[in-house]
Amino acid sequence: MLRLLCFCFLLLFNCSSCSKDYIIPSISRERTTRNIQNDGISVTVIIDQPNLKNVDVLMVFHGTVSSDQDILTAANTTLDKFKGILDRNDMMLISVAYPQENVLLGDSILQAEAALLWLKNTANQELGITIGKIFLAGHSQGGYMVTRLNTLHQTNGVIANAPGPLNLVYRCQLEENGQVQQSAVCTRLKNVYGLTSENSDAYFERSLLNFTNGFKSDILFVQGLNDSPIQMYSWPIFKQEVFNCTDCQSRQFVEILGGEHGSLFDSVQGKSAFNSFIGSH
Repeated sequence: MLRLLCFCFLLLFNCSSCSKDYIIPSISRERTTRNIQNDGISVTVIIDQPNLKNVDVLMVFHGTVSSDQDILTAANTTLDKFKGILDRNDMMLISVAYPQENVLLGDSILQAEAALLWLKNTANQELGITIGKIFLAGHSQGGYMVTRLNTLHQTNGVIANAPGPLNLVYRCQLEENGQVQQSAVCTRLKNVYGLTSENSDAYFERSLLNFTNGFKSDILFVQGLNDSPIQMYSWPIFKQEVFNCTDCQSRQFVEILGGEHGSLFDSVQGKSAFNSFIGSH
């Protein structure tokens, strides 16, 4: 009997020791900045990469900045913001530092598209990994970018938080009338197209209201209902236009009562919708 007890004790001890040898290690990560190219168009990306051979990817896009000197800071901050609400630690995040200072609003879609096509076609070879699902996410003007990209290329899903500018005709008219402070965005457009009263079509063509059809992938819009008056003026129109789309994949809207511009990052409801969307796709 004593022998049997000793044997059981030794077996239990050895199994306990063995289990310690098989503890799953935490996933290490590395962040790098590199310039990538696709079809002659170059753009800087920041890559937060887990030490894994097979990864799903979340590609993120920052909001408006006043100077190209601030782009890398904005891209890193945006990456950290999305990483902070993402439930998964096994996804690779790529933040696209698309240009701002010397381009008209909307023209940076060329760099945004180049980054996405690089991810789809070349990144696996350059990074030595196998890429699985690809999701796009953007905040503010970054939300504008991913919404437009969704009219061009299919992915596994798109998330846009407070996307805009929704209506450049309305926004730039307010600046022309002195009702709000002037911005570099509208000033550059005025230098090329003149006043909104003279060439409203050119302003509308660059507004997000002009890109409410042809979504190639499911998309989630998150909007705080206490965002700026300029954003909220056109939000119901934009929402209705998206609902009216007849050639779009699934569209989902999550509106945060009392939420402001960063509601996706600041509210439990926004974070939950973000992770549920990725988890269901």
